[in-house]
Amino acid sequence: MADAKVIPFDDDRSRGATGKGAARRRGTGGSAGRRKGEPAAVREVKTFPAQQRQPSESPETAPEPEAVEEKRGGWDRKIAGGLAFLRRRITGDYDVDEFGYDKELTDQVLMSLLRPIAEKYFRVEVKGIENIPSEGGALIVSNHSGTLPLDGLMMQVAVHDNHPEGRHLRLLAADLVFMLPVVNELARKAGHTLACAEDAQRLLESGELVGVMPEGFKGIGKPFSERYKLQRFGRGGFVSTALRAGTPIVPCSIVGAEEIYPMIGNAKTLARVLGFPYFPITPTFPWLGPLGAVPLPTKWTIQFGEPIPTDGYPPEAAEDPMLMFNLTDQVREQIQHTLYKLLVQRRSVFF
Repeated sequence: MADAKVIPFDDDRSRGATGKGAARRRGTGGSAGRRKGEPAAVREVKTFPAQQRQPSESPETAPEPEAVEEKRGGWDRKIAGGLAFLRRRITGDYDVDEFGYDKELTDQVLMSLLRPIAEKYFRVEVKGIENIPSEGGALIVSNHSGTLPLDGLMMQVAVHDNHPEGRHLRLLAADLVFMLPVVNELARKAGHTLACAEDAQRLLESGELVGVMPEGFKGIGKPFSERYKLQRFGRGGFVSTALRAGTPIVPCSIVGAEEIYPMIGNAKTLARVLGFPYFPITPTFPWLGPLGAVPLPTKWTIQFGEPIPTDGYPPEAAEDPMLMFNLTDQVREQIQHTLYKLLVQRRSVFF
């Protein structure tokens, strides 16, 4: 039998063989020219530079074109939104309510500044957010502590970022807040208003969430030795306001704020000179200067308790001193009991 002719795999008879491979085939004529152990046909494969894949572009790590395009589009939208925001600020094309609340500025700027502090620095854990109604007015009553009123700001972020409806909390602040330059304007823009019954009732009746801390300066300026011991809740004015508006009262307990500035002393003479209710002395302030004003990175827990309804009382109930005393005591006891429970569950001040 005659020897069979072996045709290499890369032979293209339609255009003829060229190059070194063709010369080899013409010289051998068939299988007689192969060395022992060499396959019948050897295909020479060349890798072109354009086809070489860089190590960082492996099939597993190479970004998909759609993902790159989506990321680029996200940045474009953010830049466009930021430019539009600046244009509205410059031209004055934005809205504020009768109290000076600027919703756009609060969402775009103030919350963006406070959010990393709540999430990364204090690592705020929120519980019982479902106890805050999805719509309509409600009065959130909380304990107050920490030497500086950071607890109110963290509670505002907790409500906005954790509530399913993204609701805003309008805090009632002391008159000192609105006497300080810059702070006054920022407080108004963030939705805070003076702690008076008339403003609180108007906000509640318009369906807003209102936050109040009845301990006031007695709570925020108490010594470290009295931490997590609630002070007097005033004369129950917040209960009267909730009764008039017919809105529920939601108790709130905050653990972690007491330790951010451990107050071990009070320079009363200096406080009177400056017009402050107290002048705190802590282990770091004023000894370390501005560095001593940095709060300690404690671990926070904010728990919202079950709401106490007020819509079942008659209109004249707001003038009943005994009823106001009983409801005030009920709210205070619920907050204090929750504080003790959270302290027992807490593993560490910082973790």
